[in-house]
Amino acid sequence: MANFTIADIKALREQLGTGMVDTKKALEEADGDVEKAVEILRLKGAKGNAKRADRSTSEGLIAAREGDNGVTLIELACETDFVAKNERFIALADKVADAVAAVGADSLEAALAAPAGDQTVEQLISDEAAIIGEKVELRRARTLKGDAHSVYLHRTSKDLPPQIGVVVAYTGSDAETARSIAQHISFANPSYLTREDVPTADVEKEREIVTEISRNEGKPEAALPKIVEGRVTAYFKQVALFEQDYAKDNKLSVSQVAKDAGITITDFARFKVGA
Repeated sequence: MANFTIADIKALREQLGTGMVDTKKALEEADGDVEKAVEILRLKGAKGNAKRADRSTSEGLIAAREGDNGVTLIELACETDFVAKNERFIALADKVADAVAAVGADSLEAALAAPAGDQTVEQLISDEAAIIGEKVELRRARTLKGDAHSVYLHRTSKDLPPQIGVVVAYTGSDAETARSIAQHISFANPSYLTREDVPTADVEKEREIVTEISRNEGKPEAALPKIVEGRVTAYFKQVALFEQDYAKDNKLSVSQVAKDAGITITDFARFKVGA
């Protein structure tokens, strides 16, 4: 009889994030030797990585790190929420965030190539995925430079790690308002900083759509220009941070709030798991 208990299976499964059946079989093969079972699961997982390549990763976490090059935001994705809250997966995210921040990577390619000990981030993730037994991938990475930064990480569920992360780069000294704006971004999900940043092609496409909608609603032709411009302005409020109504006081725009606080928002990044 193998020299292990149900408690041993549970402890190893929680440590590695592996499935119940695979964990039990590994302990049986290792005759209860935990270190040997880990190696068995690692080898088994390495073979399974290729098979899992086409699986979707809709769970995971967002992590942020401050480094010499600015503040780095990453999204590390996995298949299930069981793994997302597993200590080994969270520890992996910490290592990845540290490595990516150390080089100030501002693209996925640069992040995956970043050194992580004696291997790259990509190799580290692959090795850990082999143990965890799920597809794990670094989906996004971005480093924001600037004089000052505010980081806000939001948990959509109390038993899961952060699912939304925001970094705001700014100049000025009002850190409280900068954090409040970061919280606003997590909720309002703007795509651009200013209306001037919105691609012209996107604006013209929106203008065409709202013009057609207005005509289909039977609006008078003479009134169309004003109606269309009003709807385009509403579009800017959806996608441009400075145009948005401030979440804590919708009588003020975000740009006015920043101005009143004496800060200038120079950039931002917002990641949401699976989005």
